Amino acid sequence: MTNAPVYYALAQAHFNPVAAMAKYVDQIQDQLRREGYPLFEPQQLMQLIVPSPGQAQPQNPQIEQTTSWLMTRSDRAAGFILGPSTITYHTTHYQTHNEFIPELLRGVAAVHKVVSLDHISRLGLRYLDAILPRAGETTEQYLVGGLHGIDFNAPRQHAMAESVYTTDIHPLVPKGVLVVRVYRVVAPLGFPPDMLPTGLVVAPQFASTEPCEHAIIDMDHYVQGRMPVETSKLNEQLLSLHATIKSAFGATTTDHARGVWA
Repeated sequence: MTNAPVYYALAQAHFNPVAAMAKYVDQIQDQLRREGYPLFEPQQLMQLIVPSPGQAQPQNPQIEQTTSWLMTRSDRAAGFILGPSTITYHTTHYQTHNEFIPELLRGVAAVHKVVSLDHISRLGLRYLDAILPRAGETTEQYLVGGLHGIDFNAPRQHAMAESVYTTDIHPLVPKGVLVVRVYRVVAPLGFPPDMLPTGLVVAPQFASTEPCEHAIIDMDHYVQGRMPVETSKLNEQLLSLHATIKSAFGATTTDHARGVWA
C-alpha cells in the first residue's frame, strides 16, 4: 500500500533460555552493528513475579530486575531488542513483509551463530494499524459493521473489541493463535502499554500529539512449539503467520479504507 496504515510492527522469536546472555552480547552486537544496527543501549526493566497458585508454600510477589539490549539503526527507524530468551525486531517505518520478516531471521541467525541455540519455542508477528479519518470522514467508514459498537445517543469516549481465533498453520506448528483488537478513541495516537517502540522514532505521518478521533487495529498472531533453528523453515512459518494477518485485516477493514491506503 502506498499509504499503509502500519505505524508500529514487531516480529519476535523465543528460544531456549541463555542465562549467560550478557557474556555473549558484545559478539552479537558487533555482528549486527556490521549489518546496519550500530546504536547500542542496555535497558534495565523491573518485572513483577507472581507465584503460581499451586505452590505448596504461598509466597509474596517479587520484583525482579531484568536486562535487555537495544541494537538500533542510526535513524532509529528500526532495531532489535535482545533478551536472555527472546529477540525482537521492531520498526516504526514499516514497508512490506518482504523487508520485515528477513530482519527477524537476521537477528536469530546472529544469536545462533554466537550462542548455538537448541531450538525456537515461539514465533510471532504483531502489527498496529492507525485509522486516521480524513476531514469529513468517520472511523465507521474504515471498519466493517460488526466493529462499529453500540449506537447510543451520547459522545463516545472510547470503545474496544477483541476476538481470539485458533488458526491452522502448517509449516512447523499445526495450530496458531490470532488476537485481533480494535480500539476507538478521541486522543493523541498512542501505543498499548505492552507494546512501546523503545529506542525508535515514530514516522512523521503518525507523530501528531493533538487529540483526534481515530481507531487502532492491533493484530497479534503467534505459534508455540519446538521449532528447529533453520532459516528456511522459520521463514515459511512467519510467512504463514503473515498471510493469516493479511486475511484478518481484509475482514476488519472496508473497501473504502483499502482504497484510501492503496
